[in-house]
Amino acid sequence: MAQDILSPEARQAAEKLGRADIVIGIPSYNNGRTIGHVVRAAQAGLNKYFPEFHGVIINSDGGSKDDTRKQVLEAQLDPSQLLLVNTPLNPVHRLSFPYHGIPGKGSAFRMIFQMARELGARACAVVDSDLRSITPEWFDLLLRPVLHRGYDFVAPYYHRHKYDGTITNSIIYPLTRALYGHRIRQPIGGDFGMSLPVVETYLKRTDWETDVARYGIDIWMTTIAVASGFRVCQSFLGAKLHDAKDPGADLSAMLQQVVGSVFSLMIEFKHVWMHVQGSRDVELFGFRYDVGLEPIDVNLDRMIQAFLRGESDLREIWSMALTDRTLRDLAALARAARTAPAAQFRIPDELWVRALLEFASAYAELPSARSHLVRSLTPLYLGRVASFVNETRDMNASEVENRIEQLSLEFERLKPFLVERWGGPRVDEYSPQSAPASGRIQEVSS
Repeated sequence: MAQDILSPEARQAAEKLGRADIVIGIPSYNNGRTIGHVVRAAQAGLNKYFPEFHGVIINSDGGSKDDTRKQVLEAQLDPSQLLLVNTPLNPVHRLSFPYHGIPGKGSAFRMIFQMARELGARACAVVDSDLRSITPEWFDLLLRPVLHRGYDFVAPYYHRHKYDGTITNSIIYPLTRALYGHRIRQPIGGDFGMSLPVVETYLKRTDWETDVARYGIDIWMTTIAVASGFRVCQSFLGAKLHDAKDPGADLSAMLQQVVGSVFSLMIEFKHVWMHVQGSRDVELFGFRYDVGLEPIDVNLDRMIQAFLRGESDLREIWSMALTDRTLRDLAALARAARTAPAAQFRIPDELWVRALLEFASAYAELPSARSHLVRSLTPLYLGRVASFVNETRDMNASEVENRIEQLSLEFERLKPFLVERWGGPRVDEYSPQSAPASGRIQEVSS
């Protein structure tokens, strides 16, 4: 039985409402500047696309010191401006409650999910509170596949600036794709739709007090949906414009929590990913179009210097995870980087993938060292981002996507070595070989 974490205020509101067909959840912390727009977009989406359903918008707040909750409750929408085909049959309720537990997005989602279960919602969508590009159509695209097409989990698909989402592009997308065989392009995108059975699956779990309570929640949700066999799809939402950060800034907490969650789920779902080869496309809904994106400045020198300090100061910890060959290759790369221009810095795909897979294996093999291992990844990740910036500086969006595809195929190519480290059949040597056929996924007998 899932733990009841609803406050008396939230439970009273659920009992008063009785039921809802759709729950839209918005986690927040000091988002008073942007959350009003998100709430109005959600109201408009429910009125325009689901006028026959009972809908409720729930803000799960982490103790904001600004006017976030006030903005939620006072957000007003003029229905006459929407040019509605059908008059909504039911008002859209707006609720705002503080959540309890470990501060973080995952704890906010937990409260939203429990409210969705209490209300018997047929579908639930969650969206970030700092979005400036969100439109009413997002809610149609996140909810309709669940309500009318039989899908259980809807992941977002956006156009993003090439330096926005570097954790996704360099680690989470290609690794998750190689592990579970599904090409879900934004597995930590932040905006998802899901069915009640998926919500109930999440609530039954006992790992809510881990990194899942913070930044680990998005990849946790995506991985559980895929590995548990739920029917998954993607919806194209256009541009994601939000409060983006320089990838060279301090993203270490996010990196550690997201990667730690991926590695922990690898242990749990070993019986799933060990028997998957290659990958396949996941159905994509929505009309794709090109969008203008805001530029993101990056500090190349700072990222390279962080990598060089890490290679020098963290050798002892890295040696717990990395093979002698990988350590030698990283040391040689660092020596060359100390005298070469920053614009020439590169970490080859094969070296990057090999290092990351070796860290994943060490995480499973050395439980007492897990936190140290994941923390020590930050400078290596920053070095990879610096390499990516140098490689893609003059590339357009399509060329960058092709570059990420090459990296993803390298993860798939080297997966047999990961499987061997985790007890699978022996592979002789890391060696150049043809990548798995594009668009194909195989189930391999154990």
